[in-house]
Amino acid sequence: MRILLVSQPHAEAAWLHKAFQESAHSLQRADDHRDGIFLATHEPFDAIVALATEPGAHASLMSALPSFATLPNGPIVIAIVRSVGTQDRVHMLRMGADACFSHPWSFIEIHERIMALYRAAGTRGAAAGASADASSLQASLGLDAATRELVDGDERLPLTRREYQLLECLLRQANTPVPREQLMRYAWSEKDDVDPASVNLVVSRLRRKLARLFPHVHIETVSRFGYQLSVVARRIASRT
Repeated sequence: MRILLVSQPHAEAAWLHKAFQESAHSLQRADDHRDGIFLATHEPFDAIVALATEPGAHASLMSALPSFATLPNGPIVIAIVRSVGTQDRVHMLRMGADACFSHPWSFIEIHERIMALYRAAGTRGAAAGASADASSLQASLGLDAATRELVDGDERLPLTRREYQLLECLLRQANTPVPREQLMRYAWSEKDDVDPASVNLVVSRLRRKLARLFPHVHIETVSRFGYQLSVVARRIASRT
């Protein structure tokens, strides 16, 4: 899942950022709500998590919520604020938040609420960039974020975090060439400068793993552009 975390730099935000990354999500960070709106209008996100735990940040978040809620790709919007009353939380929900948390909050609860909203949305992932072909492939293939595995029926393929995120990015746009730069932003979101050889290395590892267990799933090189995920019928790619 592609998540935009909007918060001023502080220890709490850094911890939340790390927790989302360790849960196999691709993270983009914005230091204030204005930058968050700019990023969200130029790149699709599945969820936006906006913190307003610093003095004076509450009004900024309130003004940003309507912009987040009306983005064309329809991301889930989560607000995390200081301890406030029921009336304030209701107001945030009316302004566009899908859920509102205040101190003391739990990362597990926030994460599970995001996943529940994402499941309930159904087509939200497709609205964030997945094609019709990707949707048909996702019906047979799946990624389990809890175990970090590629799943097809009863078969499961363990993945590293980097492999998981790169495959997730390709799967969202299956049968469509994905630019190398987009894969870098998705799977190496914590780095500003990524060696293109790193992408080649992860793709090579994925190909070897897929060949052993999922030979019907292919990662093809698109010359001078990037990579493309494709799936052939199992009767054609049956294992010997």
